[in-house]
Amino acid sequence: MGNIALTDEERTEIEQRIRELEVEHGDLNDIIARLAVTPTQDQLQLRRLKKRKLFLKDLIARLRDRLIPDILA
Repeated sequence: MGNIALTDEERTEIEQRIRELEVEHGDLNDIIARLAVTPTQDQLQLRRLKKRKLFLKDLIARLRDRLIPDILA
């Protein structure tokens, strides 16, 4: 309904962006895991990284949704 058919170029751009975001998300996951084991770690920084990671996860989900065409019932 709200989705407009994507061109091949748009689809390719979205897929590339998803891959880039997935790499950043994975990198953040690794960084957070390493920082979490250090009890003296700055908790504010850790919260900011977790918030960024969640934002990326949501953005990836929204972009994937754009790749799925609407099916009329």
